[in-house]
Amino acid sequence: MSQFEEKFKKWHQDNITNEKNHRRREILEKGLGHGTMEFLRLVWFPVVGNFDHLHPEWEVQDFNNGYRYLDLAYMPGQAKGGIEIQGYGPHARDLDVRRFKDLCWRHSLLALDGWTFLPIAYLSIQDEPKRCQQLILSFIGKFTSIDVPSQLSWLEAETVRFAHRLLRPFTPIEVANHLRISDRHTRRILRKLVDLQILAVASGKKRARTYSLVLPTIYLPQC
Repeated sequence: MSQFEEKFKKWHQDNITNEKNHRRREILEKGLGHGTMEFLRLVWFPVVGNFDHLHPEWEVQDFNNGYRYLDLAYMPGQAKGGIEIQGYGPHARDLDVRRFKDLCWRHSLLALDGWTFLPIAYLSIQDEPKRCQQLILSFIGKFTSIDVPSQLSWLEAETVRFAHRLLRPFTPIEVANHLRISDRHTRRILRKLVDLQILAVASGKKRARTYSLVLPTIYLPQC
């Protein structure tokens, strides 16, 4: 049994055992959908390494006093993040007007209820897992604090936080404009962070043009 399978089995069983709501417990006992399983296996677990604060088939009440279920809810502390895997097939292509309107209402009401909602296409999980991993780490970063080494200066720490908020490589001039410092000072900061293996050069050989954050193990739960 792989590490993923071992941790998933325990996490899923714990959710079933601890669930007092019979509606959600019955759904969990049927197992998770294929799209959700592929997301957990190819995207979530490789970069997060655990299922802490993650709840499958999370029940939410809709505006008609009915119940709906999010594929996954990420809830560290009091935060509310929802993840749904969007399939693409005849069902999605031929979405009728009524269901399309219902889907828009659902997303709108979740947003008004304080949820940060993240839809992920199943095709992206299959075709672009690394890009999806980057997206998930940025999503988690909205709810967690970032572990900045204590030896960094304020400007260096803010550069790391700035990099953490982006989904793409960034240029020295972007950092300079954000910090309101000179290009020369900015490049000194960036070189130090590269030496510390906090940042990496994303493009440029003789002269670095863009940088990116070295992502793994940088997120800490904010409970």
